[in-house]
Amino acid sequence: MASILTSPRTVEEIFKDYGARRSALVRALTIEADEVYIQCDPEKENLCLYGHPTESWEVTLPAEEVPPELPEPALGINFARDGMSRKDWLSLVAVHSDCWLLSMAFYFGARLNRNDRKRLFSMINDLPTLFEIVTGRKPAEDKPSAESGSKSRNNTKRSIDGQARSNSKLSYVEDEDEHGDTICGSCAGNYNADEFWIGCDICERWYHGKCVKITPAKAESIKQYKCPSCSTKKSRH
Repeated sequence: MASILTSPRTVEEIFKDYGARRSALVRALTIEADEVYIQCDPEKENLCLYGHPTESWEVTLPAEEVPPELPEPALGINFARDGMSRKDWLSLVAVHSDCWLLSMAFYFGARLNRNDRKRLFSMINDLPTLFEIVTGRKPAEDKPSAESGSKSRNNTKRSIDGQARSNSKLSYVEDEDEHGDTICGSCAGNYNADEFWIGCDICERWYHGKCVKITPAKAESIKQYKCPSCSTKKSRH
């Protein structure tokens, strides 16, 4: 296990360490997943999946030091192996491995200043997560923040006749790929560019117009839309 004295210190060094460990875990959970699966025998003691800066991976027991010198991966991943499908188990290990990679990076980056930590996270965030790779999911598109909600919606929405409108609620989306992962907050149905959608200005969830009984014409007169859930919460106060 690496000593803190030889730990990476600059943003570039930490990102290089992150990339090497990540590459090892990508390989462990994809092309070499069979070997990982075999090594994670539920009959053995608590096992962890490590990714090393040498781009090698290892299934082994956790460090004996308490507290450990470095952040530790999820403990006992082998115990869950036979209690779920192989696909779900690999996805679970991927999620925990993503968490561990981030904890390692920010352990090494504890002495970085605010701007360098932000730059490090930005570099990491440009890469797909292990979970996204293992499950084959596309990285989720950025959703408008509370600060930029209405402005962002104005740039991406079209009305029913295809003309750009200033009303942020009219949601025939210009770029379907941008909202491909969006689901209706009411029926959980997937986004379809042929249907009218409306976005809540409070919680920023999206809804089929038909699910919340809002037509394009009605949306034109709404200055700030509150979904049924947000409207109910307000009435309780």
